[in-house]
Amino acid sequence: MRIAIGIEYDGSLFKGWQRQRHAVETVQAAVEQALTRVAAHPVRVVCAGRTDSGVHAVGQVAHFDTEAVREPRNWVLGANVNLPPTVSLSWAKRVDDDFHARFSAESRSYRYLILNRPTRSSLLAARATWVHKPLDADRMHQAGQALVGTHDFSSYRAMGCQAKSPVRTLHRLNVTRFGELIELRVHANAFLHHMIRNIAGVLIAVGRGERDLAWAAEVLALRDRTLGGVTAPPDGLYLERVWYPDSFAVPAPPGLPFVGSEAR
Repeated sequence: MRIAIGIEYDGSLFKGWQRQRHAVETVQAAVEQALTRVAAHPVRVVCAGRTDSGVHAVGQVAHFDTEAVREPRNWVLGANVNLPPTVSLSWAKRVDDDFHARFSAESRSYRYLILNRPTRSSLLAARATWVHKPLDADRMHQAGQALVGTHDFSSYRAMGCQAKSPVRTLHRLNVTRFGELIELRVHANAFLHHMIRNIAGVLIAVGRGERDLAWAAEVLALRDRTLGGVTAPPDGLYLERVWYPDSFAVPAPPGLPFVGSEAR
C-alpha cells in the first residue's frame, strides 16, 4: 500500500532534504530511518520538493510504499518517537497507488521571513534572515508584482540549476510586514533552484532603496543569472504547502507559530 505523510522540519542542522552518500545529516535519511523502525522493513520516501541546506518546511509531503499494516496515527506517533526534535510527522494517510508526492502536485507555496531591526535575534537565529537596515515592505511588494505570471526565470535560478525549462508560472507574490518581521510569500506551479532566494535578494535591494522599483522586472528581462542580484541566505525560507487535486484529500499543513497568517 502507498502511504502519504506530511513533514515539518527545522533545516538549519541538516545538509538539505536529499539523502547523500557522504552526509548522513539529511532530512530524508532521518525520516527513512524512523519509518523503517515502524514498518520493520527498509523504507524509502519520495518527497514533493527537495530543500537545500538550511531551508525549513511546515508542509513537506512525501510518500512511501509498504506491506506493513499500521493505523495512520501509529505511523505518525511511531515515526515521531524515532525522529530528532527538529523533525516531525504532522499526518499520515493511505492513498491510491497513482498518488505521487512530486508528480501529482499542482503547485507549491513558500514563505521567506526577514527580521528587519537593528539588532539580531537569538530566538529567530537560522529561522529568519536578519536585515538590519530599514526595509520598505510596500516597495518590495510593488516591485515583485512584475514577476507574477508566466515568465522565463533564467535570471532568478541558480547557475547550476538542472531544470530543463526556466519557464514557471508565479500565481502570487505578496510582501507583508508584521511588526519587525517581513514575510515574502510566493505561490507557483513549480520553482527553480534558488529561485525564491534570488527573488528575495532582488527585493531586499529594492526595499533598502539601493535599486529602483523597476529592477525586479529588468532582471527578469535580462534572462541572465550573472546579471541578477545576490542570493539571499536560506535561513528564512520555508516550504509552506504543496497543493494537490482535491480527489487526493491531502490535509492542510500546520501554520507557522510566529506569523499570524495561515497557509492558503
